[in-house]
Amino acid sequence: MPVPTTHDADAPEVGIGWRTPHQRALLEQRPALDFIEVHAENFFAPNTATRAPLLKARESHGLSLHGVGLSLGSAEGIDPWHLDRLATLVADTEPRFVSEHASFARGTWQARAAHAADLLPLPFTREALDALCANVQRVQERLRRTIAVENLSAYLAWPEADMAEADFLVTLSRRTGCQLLVDVNNLVVNALNDQRAGRIDAPLPAVRRWLDAIPPDCVSELHLAGHHDRGDLVIDDHGSRVHDTVWQAYRHAIARFGAVPTLIEWDTDIPALDVLLDEAATARHLGRDARRARALEPAA
Repeated sequence: MPVPTTHDADAPEVGIGWRTPHQRALLEQRPALDFIEVHAENFFAPNTATRAPLLKARESHGLSLHGVGLSLGSAEGIDPWHLDRLATLVADTEPRFVSEHASFARGTWQARAAHAADLLPLPFTREALDALCANVQRVQERLRRTIAVENLSAYLAWPEADMAEADFLVTLSRRTGCQLLVDVNNLVVNALNDQRAGRIDAPLPAVRRWLDAIPPDCVSELHLAGHHDRGDLVIDDHGSRVHDTVWQAYRHAIARFGAVPTLIEWDTDIPALDVLLDEAATARHLGRDARRARALEPAA
């Protein structure tokens, strides 16, 4: 069983992504982390050599399986092969968390099945919500467990949308019983791009309004990451330290949702392990401070 880390009750549990350059150090040093996260698809192959380090890491850290290719929002439904592999991996590794994205990738192109190999945004419509709910329910029934569904960073909006994103996701959670994985960096990236497009005046108030629209009981996990500002567009690249605006939004999220387990994502330009551990320590400390500050606020 995982060895629990030691921190006070006000601080959130914190994890980092499992990356190959850090594999040996994580196994040997067993740093004070509550969980590690892997992309589920990287471990679909029933390869003992590939899975052995992951199973070893489970002995000292909780495990989170984060999917990137299930295409929960596809009108084509769920790929049975993909779901079978995920179910086998879940049964073999017994993770603490299983999550995916509110996105689609599968569809039909020129009368043939196609996979975009990307996280494409959903239109926030009743029809898209029905498809997403049906697919989430199917996955949860197959896995025999609740999953968490993540909000997306998106660089286009569907004109057909007739719901706000927060309302769309809350309705999904209420209808299916799934939880929400709130990616705070994605919210900030979308708000920064909305500001540049003239749709909002300032990003941080918009992010706080989004967070305030989500009931705390719907949220089971938070993600934090860095992003890249190109000038004309902000890209969710997970390739740098968490930006200050994201930390500010994170404090608001923790104050609202409680000490929710929090992951530091870093997928490109992977730094030394110590950098990730420093980011994780910052998340734990800021989360603790946000909880304590909220507790000191006078009752309404």
